[in-house]
Amino acid sequence: MRAGLRSLIALGVAAMATSAIAQTSTQAATQPAPTTLLVHADRPGPRIAPEIYGQFVEHLGRGVYEGIWVGEDSAIPNTRGIRRDVVAALKQVKVPVIRWPGGCFADSYHWRNGIGPAAKRAQEINASWGGKPDTNAFGTHEFMDFLGQIGASPFVSVNVGSGSVQEADDWMRYMTAPADSDPGRARAANGHAAPWAVPFVGVGNETWGCGGNMTADTYAASFRHYAAFLRSYSGPRANLVAVGADTDDYAWTETMMAKAMKWRPDPSPLALVSDAPLMWGLSLHFYTFAGNDWHDKGRNVGFDRTGWAKALGRATLTDELIARHSAIMDRYDPDKKVALAVDEWGAWFASEKGASALYLESTLRDAVIAGLSLNIFNRHADRVRMANLAQMVNVIQSLVLTRGAEMVVTPTWHVFDLYKVHQGATQIPVDVGTPDYVEGASRMPQVSVSASRDAGGVLHLSIVNLHPDQPAPVTAILAGTTGRTATAETLTAGRIDTRIEFGKADPFVPVRLDDVRLADRQLSLTVPARSVTMVTVR
Repeated sequence: MRAGLRSLIALGVAAMATSAIAQTSTQAATQPAPTTLLVHADRPGPRIAPEIYGQFVEHLGRGVYEGIWVGEDSAIPNTRGIRRDVVAALKQVKVPVIRWPGGCFADSYHWRNGIGPAAKRAQEINASWGGKPDTNAFGTHEFMDFLGQIGASPFVSVNVGSGSVQEADDWMRYMTAPADSDPGRARAANGHAAPWAVPFVGVGNETWGCGGNMTADTYAASFRHYAAFLRSYSGPRANLVAVGADTDDYAWTETMMAKAMKWRPDPSPLALVSDAPLMWGLSLHFYTFAGNDWHDKGRNVGFDRTGWAKALGRATLTDELIARHSAIMDRYDPDKKVALAVDEWGAWFASEKGASALYLESTLRDAVIAGLSLNIFNRHADRVRMANLAQMVNVIQSLVLTRGAEMVVTPTWHVFDLYKVHQGATQIPVDVGTPDYVEGASRMPQVSVSASRDAGGVLHLSIVNLHPDQPAPVTAILAGTTGRTATAETLTAGRIDTRIEFGKADPFVPVRLDDVRLADRQLSLTVPARSVTMVTVR
């Protein structure tokens, strides 16, 4: 994660999308305009990679210490120092992959400081986030234990900014070398004899900023250098994720695809040169806030309709960013072998006074942003094959929040719970005709949709209504499927800034939606205002 990005001024606040019906006033007193869907179950698309539902953890605020790690001597129920309540919540939503140790923190992290007896570990200063102390109590072994308890895979970010190729290679040896090797014996001495599988390795983080202040040319050369030495020493080859663009820096994507995608930038007759891409994926970072100014992100609670609309308007830009970066990648990689990994995304507003670093209370707006963003990733599943929400626990748009021994799940957690049915399913294209939601200078499609069909033939439609006041009557034609029954669950709340609170009932628990009708391959329902809905057709 980064402390600041360039503003997205060139793209503007309003998302310009094709709409079947123009809505001229947000306060229109007429009946809600209908939304029409044509669901192409007869034209199945690509598989929706489970990794699109990935998460991100950085040593920042209370994200790791208290949020995940409490230590074996803590009164908070734990397994080998890791909170049981947090593990249970993350298992429920089937978290597939977690990116760690950062973020800006990754490029000042030296892995050797986080192994061995806890009492002997280096007491560090977190220079990336306020100079706070870091005990290194949560290191490689603790992270891998955490993943094992959840059932997730590791996405490890190696230190390019202040590290070296040798340090990164040594870490890979330590994690993946066979038990009968010197690195394996060192790992066993610290409690884990068998090698770990490390399927994803990030080669640095935001090297255009906190990760090194590099140009695209400089980083392309650095990536090629690291890629020559980063490997798995047992099991399948590690998938390397290269640092991609800051938001709309399309020139960065152009340079990386031209100079760092292949083993050799120019054709080579050498038989030893693989035709597989040098990188598995190229990253993209994009955050949502209320407007277009990193220095004025807007309030996280107590916001008005303008703050609601500006944030959703910015979130809709995710679709354009992915489409434009993908178009560049398509010219170099028409077979789409290289993934676009949106490995930092989410809502980032101003923290309230007195909160720990980047701690945000979680509101209904976060749930709508999550549903909208995941729909966009699903629709681009041909190129987007990983995404990592920032940052899972106690930092900006989290799945869970803790306060000492207490824990609550957030509205974003409920969206991930609803959407987990999309993991590994086949994407189903949907044509959407919907009115615009207009609020001042913000204009965007009122309804966002994605769809998939699972291995058992069950069709799922995720429908997000962005309008804060107006329900959305939806009619969907189901082409190529003959479902017999349809049900729906919906998440909403009484106000746009309804928030989750410790010690109070959860207002975001999804409820069954009435009046869902299916006949002659036509589905009809009305989704509430400001809602996220999952429709199941069997």
